[in-house]
Parts: sequence; structure tokens; C-alpha cells
Amino acid sequence: MTELSVPELSLVVLIGSTGSGKSTFARKHFRDTAVVSSDACRGIVSDDENDQSSTPDAFALLHHIAGIRLRRGLRTVIDATNVQPKARQELIAVARAHDVLPVAIVLDVPDDVCFERNTRRSDRSHLPRHVVSRQQRELRRGLRGLEREGFRKVYILRGVEEIESASIVDEKAWNDRRELTGPFDVIGDVHGCRAELETLLGELGYDLARDDAGRAVGATHPAGRTAVFVGDLVDRGPDTPGVLRLVMGMVNAGNALCVTGNHENKLVRALDGKKVRIAHGLAESLTQLETEDEDFRKAALDFCRGLISHYVLDGGRLVVAHAGLKEEYHGRASGRVRTFAMYGESTGETDEYGLPVRYPWAEDYRGRATVLYGHTPVTDLRWVNNTLCLDTGVVFGGKLSALRYPERVPVSVPAERVWYEPVRPLQATTIATPGGVVHRDPGVLDLDDVLGRRVVETRQHGRVGVQEENAGAALEVMSRFAIDPRWLVYLPPTMAPCATTQLDGYLEHPAEAFDYYRSEGVRRVVCEEKHMGSRAIVLVTRSAQVAADRFGVDDGSTGALYTRTGRPFFDDSAQTEELLARVRTAAETAGLFEELNTEWLLLDTELMPWSAKAVGLLRNQYAAVGSAARAALGTATDLLAAAAARGLDVTELAERTAARKTDAAAFTTAYGRYCWPVDGLVGLRIAPFQILAGAGVNYAVRDHDWHLSNIDRLVAADAELFTPTGRKIVDLTDPDSEAAATTWWTELTTAGGEGMVVKPYEAMVRSEGDRLVQPGLKCRGPEYLRIIYGPEYLREDNLRRLRTRGLGRKRSMALREYALGLEALDRFVAGEPLWRVHEAVFAVLALESEPVDPRL
Repeated sequence: MTELSVPELSLVVLIGSTGSGKSTFARKHFRDTAVVSSDACRGIVSDDENDQSSTPDAFALLHHIAGIRLRRGLRTVIDATNVQPKARQELIAVARAHDVLPVAIVLDVPDDVCFERNTRRSDRSHLPRHVVSRQQRELRRGLRGLEREGFRKVYILRGVEEIESASIVDEKAWNDRRELTGPFDVIGDVHGCRAELETLLGELGYDLARDDAGRAVGATHPAGRTAVFVGDLVDRGPDTPGVLRLVMGMVNAGNALCVTGNHENKLVRALDGKKVRIAHGLAESLTQLETEDEDFRKAALDFCRGLISHYVLDGGRLVVAHAGLKEEYHGRASGRVRTFAMYGESTGETDEYGLPVRYPWAEDYRGRATVLYGHTPVTDLRWVNNTLCLDTGVVFGGKLSALRYPERVPVSVPAERVWYEPVRPLQATTIATPGGVVHRDPGVLDLDDVLGRRVVETRQHGRVGVQEENAGAALEVMSRFAIDPRWLVYLPPTMAPCATTQLDGYLEHPAEAFDYYRSEGVRRVVCEEKHMGSRAIVLVTRSAQVAADRFGVDDGSTGALYTRTGRPFFDDSAQTEELLARVRTAAETAGLFEELNTEWLLLDTELMPWSAKAVGLLRNQYAAVGSAARAALGTATDLLAAAAARGLDVTELAERTAARKTDAAAFTTAYGRYCWPVDGLVGLRIAPFQILAGAGVNYAVRDHDWHLSNIDRLVAADAELFTPTGRKIVDLTDPDSEAAATTWWTELTTAGGEGMVVKPYEAMVRSEGDRLVQPGLKCRGPEYLRIIYGPEYLREDNLRRLRTRGLGRKRSMALREYALGLEALDRFVAGEPLWRVHEAVFAVLALESEPVDPRL
């Protein structure tokens, strides 16, 4: 049996005359969707697979389809004769355009076999014998030159038996190490600084191994971590052989990976005797290697020669390349990819120091993978769009740096001295953040990041789709009404109501919420008092300097207060700052900044009274309805009383009208409970119920007792501003515990409260089927629901109709928005670029445009 090793990502070109069995071979060895047939393309463009006049259009379509598949990272098989060099060159050009390897598989069978097979096919029986003979001659004439044409692999199968016995073996790309999930320690350019490398490995927790001469020849981590070197181990520094000896030992033992740098590439060429310019530290490496024995020099040469351009790790979530790598090059193999990985992309210009000007590819990067690289030394670590340069110029007297992955924690050690004077001074950065990592000014979103139909990958709920029309509505809100986008790191999700109850006189009741969580395997829930106000997100920093350093906002503001649609809560920025000052003082007094080791806090709150933000809604909708109802029904009551006094029988109508008047009064009373006058901050109340995030931590996944306990400390620090949130913890296996919570809810709602929210005690919970469980169900009281469904909703005919309300879409939206909110927080606290955070934030706002009953 002949095994053909074919790269998983490649363009496979089948070569053979008509009748050689290409289509049969393709169906046998490749999935149907991977095969692009010239005959099928002729059929698409002409309705006749044998219409030779359509060949130019058919091959234009074939090349287009192949290009799309290769761009999407899919192996593609071309089923055509491809016996002419010109046809093959066009296909090789398609492969090169997408940086994949072209593979040729030749089916060389006798002429008589081809002719006999054609005669058995009704659509080919008329084909003249000389056509087959000509194709066979062209095929054999080109066999020796296939590799020169550009095919990286060539397989020639001769005869029917060899073709039938062949098998395809998938070959992984050398750079594809997605199965390695780390954890990793990615180390920047070392440049011969062996002592600093040993120190850094020690800081990272590695144990060094030494030979009899005391030289470091390897290192292992007790926790099984793997070091990944970004290249440029050699040149300029004092001990290139020592660095190579240590890294080679780690790589050979399986404790490290290493990609090639441009300096390794140049060293290999020099050691191979190629003509190279001895500059930029190469002379130092050659001199130092001369002191080593021949065996070491050969091993070092083989090691450097075998280094590949880049690695794709951790399921595709991490890419390491010396000079970085654009998304379209990840996992690809070509000279162009290797050159970019080693040198980056030049603008073609030189700076005042005579060095090439590199195009800032990272500023345009929008890939999902984190890209770690080196090559261009900087003074500080600087995240740019999920990419990080780890070359902090140790050989120039700077630092040797590493990044712990996936923790994204930087570790650096200082250089022992300036080992080599730089031609160009190291580039300084200006926007520092806690943790030693510097972020670029986030600026504004790129329009392409939000337009059209979007799919957002979330850790907790998979892929969440955003329809194009909803994205358009969200774009208008964000561009016209939203706060400064640098503050907008989170939008709260909508909340689903509990299932509709069948109990007399109720539309919602706690029993249904408890039943839901019990059915999902949740054993303990917390019932939180629901405050009737306006949802408000409070982002407060300890100072204007923190706001500038962490959020890039340098206008003197110290945070933001915004609604659930991202709009500023107050029109007056001075009023916002006054409120933030109170929140900040309370947090300082409560010790939250110190205890949580953060310079900023993000809070989810309810701001009261409702009238503070919804006065227009109250005046134009609720008050108008109440006033009209009272006036009309009061007049009707008087008229019916007069009619009854004249002896008319209007008893039933009078009773019904009196009941409606009572309902109208109850409606006015219901919304009136949530309105009171406010003067500046006087009269304002804030009810926080969750601490969402702080520096480097997403607190939204903490249990609710943690949140409420810390919030109680805020309330104690400023009881005039903050309102406590009552709560009951319920054991769903204990009927008495459940009954006590139901009684509490009844007392709350009877006293005029809105109701409560029932949440899993442990915050983020998944069911036995690994589905995300609703983060909370609101259970509103019967009087409050008058505001939502109208004064007379409790009449039996109205209640019967309302009990058919559909909750599925609302529940789906609540889960999707919850997952998007968690994703936004995860991305922000991990230091990801703002466009990545806004991708999730924007999606929450877009989902709010879906056609869901707003009363739910």
C-alpha cells in the first residue's frame, strides 16, 4: 500500500488525463465538499458539464471557490486534467496567494485504460482517441518538472493497482501545536544575555540543570509549565553559546519551544558559508562560537536551521512569532509568511538611523488569537489589540521580559549592564497601567467591528448572533447618545420573569421561580428585594490619574454613571462627579479599594426614585392614564348614582364602574410610591446589588452572599445615599425555608414593594446538561404589575389572557445578554483591547432591539 502524506491545509491538484480515475480517487479519499471539479463548474456556468466553450468561465469559478476555501483554512482538492503547465501554474498561484502548500497527485495509467473507461461513459463515448493520447503525452512530458513548477509534494501513482492501493495520511503543519494548552511562559529576545535568562527562569519558577562544568544545560518547571522563546537568542550579547546550550537543552527535553528570529536566520547563513553582512552583533556570535568545539557548533547550527517561523498553540488561541503575525498568516506555510514572522512588514522607508520603518500591523489586528512576539525593542510591555511585544531590550541595558500565559501576567528582570549600544534609542510608551503592562489609547471603534451581521464568541454560552438590522439600531444609540466609549465596558442584561402562575389573583408568584431552579438542579437560592428605580452602572476610580492611566480618559473625570443602554444618567457632568465622590468616599471608608487591591470599581445598581430618570415617561404615560381614568370614572360614578336615584336599575354597571374607579386609584398609588422630589443629590438613593469588576478580576461570578456582604459595608459607610437590599437565602429542599421566603415576598409587595429577584446562590450556574441557568428571575407583586399591564389587569378575563404570554424569547434574550456581559467583563479585566470589549457590549445593546414584549 502506498501512503501519501498530505498536509491538512493544502491545495491538492489531481493530474491525469480524462478517464484516469481522478473523480473516483477524489471521492474515495477526500470529503465531497473538499473537491472542486472542473466538470461541475462547467455545469454551473453553462448547464452542460461537457461544454468546452464554457471552460474559461468554469475555471474562473473553480479558482474563486478554491481561493475562498483556502482563505477559510480548508483543504481543497482540484479535480481537473491539469496536464498542461499553464493550468498548473494558475493553481500554484492560488495556493501561494493564500500561503498554503500545493501538492500534486499524478494518476498515470495506460492509454488503453483511459480510452476504454471513456467509452463506458455516455457523455464521453464520442471523445476521439487522439485527445486522450495528446493528454497522456502532455502529462508525461511534465512529470519531471513538477517540483520546479512549485509543488512542495509530488506523488506519482503508476498503474491501476498502485492507484487503488494508495491511501491518504493527514499531515499536520509543523507550526500546528494546537494540542499544547500550556500553561506557557513566553520569553522575549535574549540576544546572548545568558545570565539574565537564568535569572528570569528562576523568577518564573524553573529549576536549572547544569553540567559538570557548571554550565546551564536545561531547565524544568515543577508545575509542568513550558517555556516558549520568540527567537533572537543570538548576537550582540556576551554569551550566545551559553544561551543556545540552555535553550537547546530545554527544547530537546520537551520543556520549551522556540521559533526562529531574523538573527538565527542570518547566523545559519553565515555558518553555511553564505555571503552575509557581518553586522548587528553577528561578529560577536561568530567569535564566541569559535571557542566551542566542533560538535557544539554543529548542534547549534542544526538547531537554528530547524527552527520554524511560528507556532499556533492552545487550540488556536495563542500564536508566537518573532516579529508577530497577521491573522491571515496564522498556521500558514510560505516564504512570505516566514519572512513576515522574522522581520514584520516594512513600509519601504528608512528612518534617520538608517533602519527600516516597520508597518504597525498590530494596530490593525482583529484576530481572536493572542499574538506574542519580539523583534522591535520597547521600554515597556504594551498590549495592542490582543498582541504584545516582549522585546524590552535586555542587551541594550533594558529588561528581559516574559508573559505567563494564560494568566497574562508579565515578569521582567533588569539587564546586568548595557551589553551593546543600540543604533536607535528604545521607543518609550506613555500610557501605564497597574501590573506593569501598558495599553494604547483605545480611541474609538472601527465601523467594521460592528456593522452587518455579527457572531460573538462567548465563554459561557457559545456563539451569540446579532442581526444586521439590530446592529444598525445599536450603532445609532452608541454613536449619538452613549457616554465616552472608554467608560463603556459593560451593559447589564435584561432579566426574565418567572413562569406565569395559575394561582387566583396572581400573574407571578415565587413558587414558579423556586420550581424552575429546583428543576435545574439548584439547591440554594437567594431572594433579593427588588428596588423600583432605574438601572444604573457606576464606574468609579480612586482619582483622575487612575481614570487617565487605566481608561485613557484624561479630562479630569473620575468615572461614569450610565443607564442600561449606555447613556449618561445625568445631563450635568458636575452632578455625576458629585455622586461619584460620595461613592468613592464610601468605598474608601469601607476599605473595598484596599481589600480588593484595585484602583477602580464597577457596580451594578438601582438608582431611585424612578421619577429621577423617568419623569417624562411618568408624566406622559402613567400620570395621563391615571388622571384620565379618575376623571372619567368619577364622572361616570356620579351619573350612575343620579340614575339610580331616579329609579333606574344600573346596579351592575355601577358596581363595575366603581370597581374600575378603585383599580384606577390603585394604579395611581402603585406608581406614586416610586416618585419623590429630588434636589441635586438630596433625595437620590442608590441600591447596589453587585460588584461587577475591579483591577484584573471579574467579580460577577462570585456568590451573591459575597456581593451583598460587601455592599452592606458601602451602605454602612453612607446610609444617606445607599439603600440596603433585603435578602432571604432559601434551601429548596426545605419547604419551611421556601414558605418563609414566600411570606417575606408577600409582606414586601403588600407594603408597596415591587417584589424580589430569585438568583442561584452561587451566581453563575450550569445545569446537568451543561446549559447556562438563568442568572435571576424577577417575581413582581400584583400591585406593581398594575403599572406594567394596566389598572384592570387583575380582572379575570384580562388575567386569563395574560396567562398565555410567551416567555421563551425573553428568557433566551436574558441568557444571551448575561453571557455577553460576562464576556465583556472577562475581556476587559484581562486587558484585551477596547474593540474586543465593545464587541460584547455592543451585542447586548443590539439584542435589545429584538421584538420582545417590553412588559415581560
